[in-house]
Amino acid sequence: MESHDQPSGPSSQTVSISEEAKASQESVKVEPAQDTKPKRDWRFWMVFLCLTMAQFITALELSAVSTALPSIVAALKGDQFVWVGSAYTLATTAFVPLSGGLAETFGRKITMFGSIVIFAIGSALCGAATDMNFLIAGRTVQGLGGGGIASLCQIILSDMVPLRERGLYTGLIAMTFTIASGIGPVIGGALAQSGQWRWLFYLNIPICGLAAGLVLIFLNLRTPPGTLSEKLAKMDWTGNALVIAATTSCMIGLTWGGVQYQWSSYHILVPLILGLAGLAGFLVYEACIPNNPVVPYHLLSTRTALSGHLQTFLVFTIIQCLLYYIPVYFQACFSASPVASGVDVFGMAFALSPMTLVTGVTIAISRQYRPQLWLAWAMILVGTGLLSTMAYDTSRARAIGFQILTGAFLGSVCGAVFFPILAPIPIQSNARAIALYTFFRNFANIIGVTIGGTILQNELGTHLPAAFTARFPEGVASAYSAIPVIPTLEEPLKTQVRQAFGESLKPVWQFTIGVSGVGLLVSLLMKHLPLHTEVDKKWGIEDGKEVSVVPSMEKESSVA
Repeated sequence: MESHDQPSGPSSQTVSISEEAKASQESVKVEPAQDTKPKRDWRFWMVFLCLTMAQFITALELSAVSTALPSIVAALKGDQFVWVGSAYTLATTAFVPLSGGLAETFGRKITMFGSIVIFAIGSALCGAATDMNFLIAGRTVQGLGGGGIASLCQIILSDMVPLRERGLYTGLIAMTFTIASGIGPVIGGALAQSGQWRWLFYLNIPICGLAAGLVLIFLNLRTPPGTLSEKLAKMDWTGNALVIAATTSCMIGLTWGGVQYQWSSYHILVPLILGLAGLAGFLVYEACIPNNPVVPYHLLSTRTALSGHLQTFLVFTIIQCLLYYIPVYFQACFSASPVASGVDVFGMAFALSPMTLVTGVTIAISRQYRPQLWLAWAMILVGTGLLSTMAYDTSRARAIGFQILTGAFLGSVCGAVFFPILAPIPIQSNARAIALYTFFRNFANIIGVTIGGTILQNELGTHLPAAFTARFPEGVASAYSAIPVIPTLEEPLKTQVRQAFGESLKPVWQFTIGVSGVGLLVSLLMKHLPLHTEVDKKWGIEDGKEVSVVPSMEKESSVA
């Protein structure tokens, strides 16, 4: 076995890490498989169904809005289209750290149920929106629920399945996510094309009702003891407030930059500086002050775990950027309808899922995760490079082929990136680590959508012909909403506008090349570590039996 990374930091944190390692080593003893293998009875599969259904509705929503967005912006006569996506991802990210703490303090069931209810309320508000501000507010509420759902799905899965076996189950959930992501653009496009985009949000409500019912009936997981006041006192409210404020400040600067104000303007620099300083202050605060921090120091104190979290951030930045702006490419450059652009993005969506499952299975068999990640990042670099060659007149077959290559290996990273995050830490820290993983993933969604949108708007201001922009005195963002009318333009203006969108999207694809290169470099930091064969017995499905914890004489690698 390779030597472990040595965590660094204050002495108090070193003691904390040591205690965590000791706790991990004294967890449930690894007995023969027939004695310790977690149950896979009908209750397990009903809980698993709850998780897949909850994941389905959030993925469907996230993907469906992208193809319907031009029609929605046109119908509501708005110009802040970036905020429709960014408000959702911002709220999702902000709530994730809190959702991990709530799940740890109040239990998984009530937190999951509350998240689904909040998501349903947000969907109702979006469907009833009468202007862009109303829609953005509804998307914010949706995001609060979506953040809790995303975090709890993975936390509950980690309670029931050991890390060594989790690749298969993570792959199955990823297939659900991908199926929803694949059909979402088609559903969103069909509803937008028929002028019924509001049903894109209303359809979530009955699905949420079914998912919430399954949670109430079958998600009978153990809950921690204690009174309400004791549980509230355990929450790190200051830490949650810091991360929410800092994330929001960064988001405002990224969204306004180059669109409403110049990047050198104080309107941009002040929120960016405050946001970055706030995130730095949040990390320092978490390392030094709270007894129950949102982000325990040891989760990021090893190079393997740090590499895993950074890879999570980078891969989801690429995924979200491509899922959001590839439909724009087909609608603007190929004059594709919203439905057709949804079908055109199938190449990426349906290549991603099988590779997630295949990668998970290879890790379960080989007990190795580094080779899969290294190969995947190298191929993503190739795939995004090919995407950057697309122009307004590139054949549809080539564009879809490039998506398939890129999407397959993005799926491979998604299937493997959990392992360097969870292998170095004790199983008792799973919930916090998964919440942090989800935070990085959702913050990446913000970056992917926002930077992609900022690049696109800035480039459109340079490339769109004056004869076209003159029709939109409100600015370039309003020109974005005119994508559905491109097919009605007369030549040569029609070709000039298509070419302008093709050239404006090239820097977006080039941005993903740079992110891919960083991902490959960061992946080299990982060390090989053994995968946990146990689950934390204080959680899991209630069976009316006492949980016996047998100290293990077999040392599990908990700090690396």
